Amino acid sequence: MDCNRKITAFLIVAMALLAGSWGASPAAAQKVKSVILATTTSTQDTGLLDVLIPIFEKKTGFMVKTIAVGSGQAMAMGRKGEADVLLVHSPDDEKAFMKAGFGARRRLVMHNDFIIVGPAADPAKIKGTKKSADALKKIAKSESLFVSRGDNSGTHAKEKNLWKAAAVKAEGQKWYQQTGLGMGQTLAVAAEKKGYTLADRGTYLALKKKLGLDILVEGDAKLLNIYHVIELIGKNFPKVNVAGGTAFADFMVAKETQKIIKTFGVEKFGSPLFFPDAGKRVESLGK
Repeated sequence: MDCNRKITAFLIVAMALLAGSWGASPAAAQKVKSVILATTTSTQDTGLLDVLIPIFEKKTGFMVKTIAVGSGQAMAMGRKGEADVLLVHSPDDEKAFMKAGFGARRRLVMHNDFIIVGPAADPAKIKGTKKSADALKKIAKSESLFVSRGDNSGTHAKEKNLWKAAAVKAEGQKWYQQTGLGMGQTLAVAAEKKGYTLADRGTYLALKKKLGLDILVEGDAKLLNIYHVIELIGKNFPKVNVAGGTAFADFMVAKETQKIIKTFGVEKFGSPLFFPDAGKRVESLGK
């Protein structure tokens, strides 16, 4: 009898322990179901992610936490294992990220282009200038206000390359101001101060009605703006949700998603804000 009681007591304890572990499973699973996406502000400001993420969540069961920062900050998060997947647009920095061994795969998603916008009065007389470098030289020569993001984003990286191509040292000049903010906020500052800035076309079009800024320079091949999705290497950071990151990356290059990207913005703006590029070669873009 005593023996039976001991066995029964053991079974009760064992079942309680198992029940406790089973009870913990949903919580653990919930953590795994959360995907942290570190991305550039343009994908957020344009509203593209507002359309895509609910579809991804419904299709996969993963819940996405979006952190919209500059591409440089997004990759810094990736280097620390603070994100599960990246959606960025700073090619040179992305290549360095991959070379350093932080990225598992980097896949082309889409592109649009950068534009130089400014007040209708156009004090530097850059409207219609074919080469972005020539436009920046005119801005510098006239000492007209230029508002930079100054946030180590993909847009900021592009801007610095353009100043370099123009052989102009802008930083430190009185007419050159850095906001340290995202694209939408920097456009707002440029509008308020009637200055020039470099913007991605998608964000500009999404906010155009509120700005009072005109597109003054566009079409230069140097203004191409390319987005990639990058999966992280799980062995570097055990807490990274590799499965979730891979699922999101696969979703961004899937045919159905690419079709949505192709038409996003057409109804409202008369043209798409991004052009789908999954499976293409970078060299073929913008041609």
